[in-house]
Amino acid sequence: MVKMVTKVMCLVLVCMVVGVPSTEAITCGQVVSTLAPCLGYLTRGGAVPPACCGGVRGLNNAAKSTPDCRTMCGCLKVLYSSVSGINLSFASSLPAKCGVNIPYKISPSTDCSKVT
Repeated sequence: MVKMVTKVMCLVLVCMVVGVPSTEAITCGQVVSTLAPCLGYLTRGGAVPPACCGGVRGLNNAAKSTPDCRTMCGCLKVLYSSVSGINLSFASSLPAKCGVNIPYKISPSTDCSKVT
């Protein structure tokens, strides 16, 4: 667990350094910290924690513009590539399990520049 927390903290730091301009409402740091309760599910499956779904719904509600959606997409890709052990199937199913519909597939191959 300490190893996972360390990875998340490092990822937050990386996202803050390469984050988006301050004019956008969503940052990678926010995405990563909000989705931290989801890491257990994303790596091991099982039940989705309520705090995870709360974060997923909150991020979805915060992404009001195309730039916000593109930022979130890019941050999800960074998260996926930075934290080893994330199961792509679990990641792809997370929005639906939390009752959220996002306009793109959560995948390392998603072209975030085309997300609207």
